[in-house]
Amino acid sequence: MVIGNHTQKYTAKNPAIKWLTERFVTRLDGLVACIADDARPGTRPLEVGAGEGVISRKMHERFGTCVGLDLPDAGLRAEWRSRPGPHYLHADAEQLPFRDEQFDLVVCVEVLEHLRDPDAGLRELARVTSRHLLLSVPHEPFFRGSNVLTGRYLTDLGNTPGHLNHWTGAGFQRFVSQVATVREVTSPYPWTIVWATKA
Repeated sequence: MVIGNHTQKYTAKNPAIKWLTERFVTRLDGLVACIADDARPGTRPLEVGAGEGVISRKMHERFGTCVGLDLPDAGLRAEWRSRPGPHYLHADAEQLPFRDEQFDLVVCVEVLEHLRDPDAGLRELARVTSRHLLLSVPHEPFFRGSNVLTGRYLTDLGNTPGHLNHWTGAGFQRFVSQVATVREVTSPYPWTIVWATKA
């Protein structure tokens, strides 16, 4: 199981990775802004797979609160100390330590492709939100194709280490629609982001 980012995309020096990541975060932020407009005051956000805490910190700044979680890792704890505000904790995405509908918004960015049981993970994400899901995964086959074109992970046909699951854009929409109604989809290359809501 890969913990944190395999590539340090949020602090990348490579101009292409930096540009793609900034565009991805801008799109994600735009959807969070739409959700904030749609949400009631006192929205409680959760980020599952918080990584270095970049997205959790942004949500804390927007909503005044945020819980971010990831698997146990000393490196992540050091990153979290550099991004105070959110309440960070360690937990497993397939067995979230929260009651049903404890949060109003659950964000899960670049995690589902790593899970041994993505269906269980998706059900858990849906279980702990009362309303909104904001989820992203690599958009295949473009993500792997980009790796091949740049000469990365060639012996694995471009598959990034730790990526156990792969979705096309349409396939990911169908996957998410098992638990919620898809409201909006955006595909900032090479990712797919889905905003969905529970009834």
